[in-house]
Amino acid sequence: MGIRFLGCLLWLAVPALLAAQSPCACCTPQHRQFDFWLGEWMVFDTVEKKLGENSIVKLEDQCILSEHWRSTAGGTGRSFNYYDPSDSTWNQLWLDKQGTILKLKGKAESNSMILKSGWVQGQGGAKYYNRITWKKNEDESVLQLWEIMGPSDVVLSVAFKGIYRRKMP
Repeated sequence: MGIRFLGCLLWLAVPALLAAQSPCACCTPQHRQFDFWLGEWMVFDTVEKKLGENSIVKLEDQCILSEHWRSTAGGTGRSFNYYDPSDSTWNQLWLDKQGTILKLKGKAESNSMILKSGWVQGQGGAKYYNRITWKKNEDESVLQLWEIMGPSDVVLSVAFKGIYRRKMP
């Protein structure tokens, strides 16, 4: 009698426990806001000179967008991008083989992702921050614009401007 009771209890409890667990914690609309950047890309400047290749994939059951950059000049780098529901922001940690570390935070806007660093003390004491914008274009390409910003949101310089075009299969 005890074994049958335990069996019935398990038969009733297991489906309820499985239903309570989310099949994918990072499959919300917010977690998909940067999905337009997923894929295998060739990256060009504004006069169609190839700058490099980039591979963007999802890891950890859709929770991380992982970037692997390879420039034509031999540079490489990786970033890990994730949505943080605790403050409703997107975050990026970029690291490259030159030892560069860049931490960015921001939000999605209409067909764009805009991430910014904190303030950085530059040479000569001037302060600036990094602002990187990814914009999905109508032709399915993606424009990445990395700007160096000064006080009052003045653009001091452009560090990178690349147009991502999907690799042909």
